[in-house]
Amino acid sequence: MTTATLKSRIQEDMKSAMKAGNKERLGVIRLMLSAIKQREVDERIQLDDAQIVSVLEKMLKQRRDSIAQYTAAGREDLAAVESSEAVVIQEYMPQALTGEEIEALVEQAVAETGASAIADMGKVMAWLKPKMQGRADMAAVSARIKTRLG
Repeated sequence: MTTATLKSRIQEDMKSAMKAGNKERLGVIRLMLSAIKQREVDERIQLDDAQIVSVLEKMLKQRRDSIAQYTAAGREDLAAVESSEAVVIQEYMPQALTGEEIEALVEQAVAETGASAIADMGKVMAWLKPKMQGRADMAAVSARIKTRLG
């Protein structure tokens, strides 16, 4: 039996959420499928798992930004909604990298690209992005690279 694609797994989970009457989870899963479908229609392609992870990563980033803004505005009720949505989306992301794994990949990227200054940061990020897609906060990785090359 072949392994199920990420999209089919999300669709199956939508059916399960419907049957269980879990409205909150169902709503988030529908948002995810809608974002995936929108990108497929816009680009006239079928997304593979890596591209779906990219869509979900963007959704997660939006949730994190919203949580920060709502918290700053004292709207904990809205921040809680965004946070619960982020938890559901996170379930479909690949296993997160540990700090040590990120550090090792950054070192490997610096060595392989021959980076020696901040000007080389683009090369390092280009080397790292496919290996870390959906598995690390790229803003934090970027900060680590700046520290390493700075």
